[in-house]
Amino acid sequence: MWMTFYVALLAVLLLQVHAQPGFISIDCGAEAGVNYTDTLGINYVSDANFTNTGVRSTISSEEISRHSQRQLLRLRSFPEGKRNCYKISVTRGSKYLIRTLFLYGNYDVRNMSPQFDLHLGPNLWDTVTIHNASSYQSNEIIHVPLQDFVQICLVNTGNGTPFITAIELRILKNNTYVTESGSLKRYRRYDLGSNRSYRYSVDVYDRFWYVWDKKNWTKLSASIPDNSLIENDYRLGATIMSTAVTPANGSAPLVISWEAENETEEFYMYMHFTEIQVLTTNQTRQFNIRRNGESGWWFQNFSPLYHNVTTLYTPSAISGKVITYSLEMTKNSTLPPIINAIEIYKLKQFHQSETFQEDVDAITSIKSVYGLTRDWEGDPCAPAAYLWDGLNCTYGDNEVPRITTLNLGSSGLSGKINPSISKLTMLENLDLSNNNLSGEVPDFLIQLQHLKILNLEKNNLSGSIPSSLIAKSHEGSLSLSVGQNPNLCESGQCNETKKKNIVTPIVVSICGVLILLIAVAILWICKRKKSKDSVAVNHQNKISQQSTEKDDSFLQHKSQMYSYIDVLQITNNFNRIIGKGGFGTVYLGFIDETPVAVKMLSPSAVHGYQQFQAEVKVLIRVHHKNLTSLIGYCNEGTNKALIYEYMAKGNLREHLSGKYNESPFLSWKERLRVAVDAALGLEYLQNGCKPPIIHRDVKSANILLDGHFQAKLSDFGLSKVVPVDGASHVSTIVAGTFGYLDPHYHSSNRLTQKSDVYSFGVVLLEIITNQSVMAGNEENGHISERVRSMIPTGDIRAIVDSRLEGNFDINSAWKALEIAMACVSPNPNERPMMSVVVIELQESLATELARTEHNNGGDPRYSVAEGSEDLDTEFMPFAR
Repeated sequence: MWMTFYVALLAVLLLQVHAQPGFISIDCGAEAGVNYTDTLGINYVSDANFTNTGVRSTISSEEISRHSQRQLLRLRSFPEGKRNCYKISVTRGSKYLIRTLFLYGNYDVRNMSPQFDLHLGPNLWDTVTIHNASSYQSNEIIHVPLQDFVQICLVNTGNGTPFITAIELRILKNNTYVTESGSLKRYRRYDLGSNRSYRYSVDVYDRFWYVWDKKNWTKLSASIPDNSLIENDYRLGATIMSTAVTPANGSAPLVISWEAENETEEFYMYMHFTEIQVLTTNQTRQFNIRRNGESGWWFQNFSPLYHNVTTLYTPSAISGKVITYSLEMTKNSTLPPIINAIEIYKLKQFHQSETFQEDVDAITSIKSVYGLTRDWEGDPCAPAAYLWDGLNCTYGDNEVPRITTLNLGSSGLSGKINPSISKLTMLENLDLSNNNLSGEVPDFLIQLQHLKILNLEKNNLSGSIPSSLIAKSHEGSLSLSVGQNPNLCESGQCNETKKKNIVTPIVVSICGVLILLIAVAILWICKRKKSKDSVAVNHQNKISQQSTEKDDSFLQHKSQMYSYIDVLQITNNFNRIIGKGGFGTVYLGFIDETPVAVKMLSPSAVHGYQQFQAEVKVLIRVHHKNLTSLIGYCNEGTNKALIYEYMAKGNLREHLSGKYNESPFLSWKERLRVAVDAALGLEYLQNGCKPPIIHRDVKSANILLDGHFQAKLSDFGLSKVVPVDGASHVSTIVAGTFGYLDPHYHSSNRLTQKSDVYSFGVVLLEIITNQSVMAGNEENGHISERVRSMIPTGDIRAIVDSRLEGNFDINSAWKALEIAMACVSPNPNERPMMSVVVIELQESLATELARTEHNNGGDPRYSVAEGSEDLDTEFMPFAR
């Protein structure tokens, strides 16, 4: 017994000895509870407590024999979900070296090395490309977390299943690796003069040091005892500093240079020096350092101190196609320059802010309480391409994203409405319908000051609705839906309902006989009616029923109803016309000094009422920053109107055609932003709505621009809801606009989500080329045929709108064109989903922003793909 105790105690003591302060070392794929010390003395733990997704795997037996390090033998892969993340607790404000390791090792027996993206929080860190299945590769970044955790996310880009082998975090001193802004991604790190690579425990911070041999360098080495080296805060250690290089030609400069992938990349350089030779009294080692061929010296008259480490570094980032540091002897020097180690980092600006932390805490709590199994990984709002299903967020300029919509309809929720919802203080739309929620409607919902829509239909809620919510509903500031909750009643009416429930059986019993007698009398009378009277009565009932059915759909939205007198006042008696269409005339109006657009239904409009009804139903239900907002409507006899937010810059077609004279024509960057906005709106209809909605009339005239040129999709009069019975299409009479109409839909009457993708592809071709959709006098009349005939020439400038005068990034233009041509493929199965279109267009925009604004100097709404270093896509160029 005592022996067992001492063995256990010894194990604990050994574990404490090997545990490193400031180290977090995670073996990805290790069994839960595993904790061990590797051959280097680093303590590793299982990743089971850091992620809830993924599949544990082991590299192939053949590969296992090649690797001795235990943490390289397993991995975790992520075959499910677009984005999967590790959440790791850290010390906020501390400086960390964060490293990820990847060893494919043919774990899936497919011999197909994948490629995927690596994100740090909501921002792209790097693209992981596996070049050798038998060798591990690492990615490092020096980063200061702004929260008490970091999230490392693996994003599936369609090029194989993401996986990860190990994650390692090391705390550094905050006064080292200082930048003006941003984080530092490792580019190169060399122990100069060495013949082998090092890491822990040679380096106390466990940095990876590599070998760099150059023919025109001479290697130097000396023995430096650990206790004789005077270190600085970078703490490279005696082993690394005991080697160095000098130029092979003693009188020649010692040149360190590298070629950047593009001239806009920014770098920080760290050079570490110590004198390892004992100099005689007549020997001097002194040199100047010149940078990038500049006329003046970057550093002058520098002499490394014997066994004393000095680190020279750039206080601000440098850039250029080729970056060169030249170490040159001074006239007083008798010995050539010397350098022991160098580190080169690429500046990584993370522009995308993380979601407001209280919102993150609230939505995380909601996920936990209800046991939601959705693909909710990483940051809830950012980047927008990976927005959590059921959420919408705001993305204001230089603001952190805030959650504004929470749609948990039909999500299998049970229990009470969770108080964490009250922490989403910017919530505008809350949908908890069609679940199994019970208990009372909580008073805390009134604390949500921005809440405009509350849908609690089809639950088992009971008790009285808070009077404050009812008051807001009557005022028109809240659209409240509580139908099909059998035990729910308005405040003050619950007791009356109970009394009625007691009296009802008695009344029914007493009246039963009377009802029977009355029924007999009515039957006798009806038999004596003339047939023509019967027909007239039936006809009148049918008319009444149809009228009721039409108006019932609007009763639950009285808060958004306006009378015809209201419409007259809003429009100042229809004083100013701002547009006309098949539906009717659009007038400018004002509600409390806020401009609105009022669309009046023309009595002669074909199918006008059906479109009016359809548009109200859709716009009351859907809410997205890239869909026009319905403020209200008028449904008073023959006077029917739709009241929208006013879109000050008109529609996209006007801008492309030059008819909108108040603004200059759209630049390439502005066109891509419009395309991204419209694509996001359409993607929301397909993936954010349950059930999905097919717009059916996507065209440039239905893409409106607000005062900030943010684009919004409009005109939902032809929209169709996708059936919830699992069907992939809607069989319907063909409707839409000639030229934008999906030819497959036109020929088969089978409407699918890919029909909207085709129409959007046509719009995208308009944006790119500014050509008319149909040109009847030409042999190839449709825009897609004309563009397709030009692609083999490889001349993108001949395809893009000539008014741009070539002022655009060619790669960006090719990417936009390729996704457009994929959208207008005659075969619907070859068209991408709108979620893919969004990502491709965001990357196209990022490429253009990199050219014009130095990697996202503009609108944060479009920062999803910005900063990406590898903008390759599955839609490859046709010819260039």
